Amino acid sequence: MNGTDRADSGVLEGAVIAVAGAAGPAGRATLLRLAEAGATVVASDANPERLVEAVDAARYAHGGATVTGDTVDLLDPAAAREWALKTEKEFGRVDGLVHLVGGWRGGSGFADTSLADWDFLEKLLIRTVQSTSLAFQEVLQRSDRGRYVLISASGASNPTAGNAAYAASKAAAEAWTLALADAFRKAGGDAGPTSAAAILVVKALVHDAMRAERPNAKFAGFTDVTELAEAIAGVWDRPAGEVNGKRLWLTPQP
Repeated sequence: MNGTDRADSGVLEGAVIAVAGAAGPAGRATLLRLAEAGATVVASDANPERLVEAVDAARYAHGGATVTGDTVDLLDPAAAREWALKTEKEFGRVDGLVHLVGGWRGGSGFADTSLADWDFLEKLLIRTVQSTSLAFQEVLQRSDRGRYVLISASGASNPTAGNAAYAASKAAAEAWTLALADAFRKAGGDAGPTSAAAILVVKALVHDAMRAERPNAKFAGFTDVTELAEAIAGVWDRPAGEVNGKRLWLTPQP
């Protein structure tokens, strides 16, 4: 998948897409892109102030777009399920869940790895994936274009000494998402899946504020958040069977 390929706005016109972890730079870019494509976007984040700013920015950038925000504790599976069912009840369907919850902790080498980093990342990068996938599986299967999209990192399959906790967390989140993909495959039977779980893999993300802070940095191999947003929208361009259970690389595969 080429992250610069623009999604056909007709594919997402009228779709209802939930975005978890929507208040960061990647979330903001994704809200803007999905709203531009004509989707109804239901955003969530743990930070209510930043969430309001992100939702307002997407709304104002695309007049008439329906973009809403909810503060959801994704460490609470019941809260995640309530969010999924509330979204389906309010809008009549849910066609996607984009999981953008992220974060990083690491060290300079393997010996100084802190297991406190693992405790933090296990909640942030694994538990939230478990909550959203379990909460949204059935509602996505009720859609004829349901997509679950996880953002992962190339380090999950090529870990470095100082990134043991981060890489292991990302690898676990990928494995969990691939199990969801298998559930979609089995639900589709001989006709093939109508819903899909896909993983977009980046080396790391970059945005304008990072470039402004480090004007001499090259950010080699990094994916701009606007390119990520294009790739997310593009997952709906392809049939479910083509993307279900796939790692879609936005950076060279190691």
